[in-house]
Amino acid sequence: MSAIAVIHEGTGPEVLLVHGGASPTTTWSGLEQLTQRWTLALVYRRGFPPSPPPPSGRQDFELDATDICDLLASRPHLVGHSYGGVAAAIAAVRMPERVRSLTLIEPALFLPADDPEVARFRRLGDEFLTYGLQTEPARLREFLKVAGAPVPDEGPLPEEVLNGVRRARTSGVRVKGPCRGEYA
Repeated sequence: MSAIAVIHEGTGPEVLLVHGGASPTTTWSGLEQLTQRWTLALVYRRGFPPSPPPPSGRQDFELDATDICDLLASRPHLVGHSYGGVAAAIAAVRMPERVRSLTLIEPALFLPADDPEVARFRRLGDEFLTYGLQTEPARLREFLKVAGAPVPDEGPLPEEVLNGVRRARTSGVRVKGPCRGEYA
């Protein structure tokens, strides 16, 4: 199995940045100034060039976590966004001694389940995973905005967002993880 791509920028302690459904450059834009003090390691999850596609053609949180575990030798600070946050959490649970710190930004873990806003976001996410680009347009745009995608208020969705929706649509498998929960 081919290794995933990681682009290192800067000097100093390593911060391993794991993106979600948007590309690493979209997710982590604006952090360039940090390279003066930190080594930012931008992970390209499988399915995001230049990394190879996932072997099954579907996103796989367990495989993403394995890929991340392979990058923890330097004991970096680990930061994950959205689906990347799920994979980062699994990797940190597998190898806590190799993670200096863990930061999760909007991980798709849907906790606490009894919070009405979490329940609403989960419903939007379930619609998105079920219907993809066929989701009712206003609800699709709402979900994408809440999820952090660069979506304009009106007009067509950017090609990068459309590609992300297509990738996510094929990744709606729930995976049992080491935390005894389900990841969506």
